Amino acid sequence: MQDPVRVRFAPSPTGPLHIGGVRTALYNYLFARKNGGKMLLRIEDTDQNRFVPGAEDYIIEALSWIGIQIDEGQGVGGPHGPYRQSERAAIYRAEALRLVEEGKAYYAFDTAEELDDMRKRLEAANAPAAQYNAITRMQMKNSLTLPADEVKARVESGDPYVIRLKTPRKEEVRLNDLIRGWVNVHSSAIDDKVLLKSDGLPTYHLANVVDDHLMGITHVIRGEEWLPSAPLHVLLYRYLGWEDTMPRFAHLPLLLKPEGNGKLSKRDAELGGFPVFPLEWKDPFTGNVARGFREDGYLPEALVNFLAFLGWNPGTEQELFTMDELIDAFDIGQIHKAGARFDIVKATWFNHQYLRQQANAQLAPAVIEQAEAAGLTCPAEKAEKVAGLLKERVNFAHELFTEGHTLFYTPESYDQAVAAAKWNDDARKAVTVFREALLTFDGAFEADAIKHTLSDTLQQAGIKQGKVMQAMRLALTGVGAGPDLMMTMEIIGRDEVLHRLNLALEKL
Repeated sequence: MQDPVRVRFAPSPTGPLHIGGVRTALYNYLFARKNGGKMLLRIEDTDQNRFVPGAEDYIIEALSWIGIQIDEGQGVGGPHGPYRQSERAAIYRAEALRLVEEGKAYYAFDTAEELDDMRKRLEAANAPAAQYNAITRMQMKNSLTLPADEVKARVESGDPYVIRLKTPRKEEVRLNDLIRGWVNVHSSAIDDKVLLKSDGLPTYHLANVVDDHLMGITHVIRGEEWLPSAPLHVLLYRYLGWEDTMPRFAHLPLLLKPEGNGKLSKRDAELGGFPVFPLEWKDPFTGNVARGFREDGYLPEALVNFLAFLGWNPGTEQELFTMDELIDAFDIGQIHKAGARFDIVKATWFNHQYLRQQANAQLAPAVIEQAEAAGLTCPAEKAEKVAGLLKERVNFAHELFTEGHTLFYTPESYDQAVAAAKWNDDARKAVTVFREALLTFDGAFEADAIKHTLSDTLQQAGIKQGKVMQAMRLALTGVGAGPDLMMTMEIIGRDEVLHRLNLALEKL
């Protein structure tokens, strides 16, 4: 019987979570849910020099915001904790020492200067690669070249050392990637990577292999940048005796710059005026603030849909998916190998589609907030009507107030081009008779009733409605185009409509 699917997302708390990391988390989540499995969150914080306060909380909040539900791990708990790697140092050390005892790893005592000298010698000799490997290790200061008693004395006296993997000199290392197929690497291309650093903490390579094994991870779905390390990880599974239960690997395509050449970076976002982080991030050291999709007005559903299509396609014409629909449609075999171009215009299109689907009551708070920021009071009922009138015309909720400025402000000026073309005797007469009709208007001031009143009034006055509607809009809003005029009048109210019609007759 096949083991139940268990995947993990394992970010480093070195700053805000890049949008590429969010996509990795999303694909892990979709795969787990599609296969009835579980998703773990593990924090890979073994590089203490790069640790940034607040980053872990940011990661957890970002995943929650876009709708990824963590089943086990940091912030949730579970039977395989702790889920911070810095709290698991003893576990990694024990495995590293086991590899040394079994002759599969070794102590290395080389100083930074000695390592630098080695690289310079190899570069001067035009060696294929200036690295610590099966050949160069025999000229260095390690437990393979030093007498056993000296090694023991150095370790016991507290001399600084690292533990390196003893890479075989002539072996084929193979893995069958779920996206890329078979990957074959000769061991001569793999250097003797450090497994345990001099501070006693593991490198990514040892920690993630040990944790994935102990946490029962069945599939490792991660970015393409880890593909060169995958053969090393296969070798580690073999050396640790876990090759039979090794997870399946899937290496996701890169997220490319908007123009398609090269990996998407924070700098590209700054130049292009768009975010690459899910949430706004304030750097605790510099105070600099980086934009976030949430604060820029993107809905989590839109961002999820956008990210899902960056490297994957359902093979159908459908573009808009709920999370449940994405889970149902997701097939890891349909993830592309080639990089995916980050098209912020498409992200905005997705946001527009989801904004249109939002209930007016959901959008009303954004209208109220923007109105209050402008020093205006906007009742909830009016805010809902504004949202309903304008949500088809905007991409973001915060644009509703801006787009609807004529619903809040009496015109101070009028579009002169429209006035020159449309403000004539018929227009003036139409505004006058409509104003008179409104003075005796009785009943609810609603769009349908307003429409009937206007139509009847103009008909009785012998004025063709089509010829004066743009002038009527000009009188009420100061401009010649905009959303439904009857609904506009309902929102601004009878008294304000009368005030604006009087003003237009005075000024135009």
